[in-house]
Amino acid sequence: MTDIKDITWETWAKDVFPEWGTWLNEEIEQTVVPDNHFCMWWLGCTGLWVKTPGGANICIDLWLNTGKKTRNWPYPYGQGRDFQMTRITGSREIQPNTRVVPMVMNPFEIHEIDAVLSTHFHRDHIDQYVAAAVCRNTKDVPFIGPEYSANIWRSWGVPEERIRVVKPGDTIKIKDLEITAVDSFDRTALITDPPLGDIRGRMPDDMDVRAVNYVIKTPGGTIYHSGDSHFSNYYRKHGNDYDIDVALASFGENPPGCTDKMTSADCLRMAENLRAKVLIPFHYDIWCNMLADPAEIELLYNFKKERLGYVFHPYIWQVGGKYTYPQDRDRTRYMYPRGFGDAMADEPNIPFKSFL
Repeated sequence: MTDIKDITWETWAKDVFPEWGTWLNEEIEQTVVPDNHFCMWWLGCTGLWVKTPGGANICIDLWLNTGKKTRNWPYPYGQGRDFQMTRITGSREIQPNTRVVPMVMNPFEIHEIDAVLSTHFHRDHIDQYVAAAVCRNTKDVPFIGPEYSANIWRSWGVPEERIRVVKPGDTIKIKDLEITAVDSFDRTALITDPPLGDIRGRMPDDMDVRAVNYVIKTPGGTIYHSGDSHFSNYYRKHGNDYDIDVALASFGENPPGCTDKMTSADCLRMAENLRAKVLIPFHYDIWCNMLADPAEIELLYNFKKERLGYVFHPYIWQVGGKYTYPQDRDRTRYMYPRGFGDAMADEPNIPFKSFL
């Protein structure tokens, strides 16, 4: 046992973080995906890990950083994420955006991976620690994303031969899955600052260089990852073009004067337009100032499901949880495994009568 005289900030940080240690890394590596299924894990924010029967492993928007850690924010309102929100709302107030959920994965223990994907350049959708760990632990795993994400990876030192720039319509095959980049509807990404350079006074450039959504076809079904997209009628086009099973929607509680996330009604409209079979909200978990309750989606769904033009249902997930499709298709809520399945298999050596 460590003597308290030897405990420092550094030992505390090393011993405690990430909060889940390698628990989830081990679970993903040890999971054998059944034929005609896929497994995925929610990693927080819009972070997603997908694994297939053929052993394909990809992560999308895996972010293992944090928000504000001090009230003495060192940057003026015109820099960083506060600048992004200033451009949207005109507010000069420092955002109280602290991280809510734990970090459930250790990036430096990622060894079995086939691709790192980013939907766009915002800092909670692309991660330097993940980039460093994957570059260190693997030889040729590609980093896939739109041009602005590629620029960030380059600035961090990711080798050029590993970077794969995609735009809507591009398709990449990895083992037994197929990834197609499709249009993003992230108007926040369109009007906020890029990570490199100063664009004050410039008009926004094309969405396709800033953000994409992904359609991921697996042997068990097709996933639609919406990144940070807002609602768009063009979801209907994607629903016509692809047979989507599970749609993930960026849901959140928009602060006054700011439309940055889809509302509960938007999420239902997205799923209906995509003709998805299952709707899973995400992103509502990560920032304290946009924290939302996904039960609102359930409530609204049950209120209007007879009027929706397509049959689907919402699924309320938990960060770090596994979802297997189509095995879990009819489930509506995730519950962490409780363990104790073999409780009382052997009689505990406890003097029960002494407690009676």
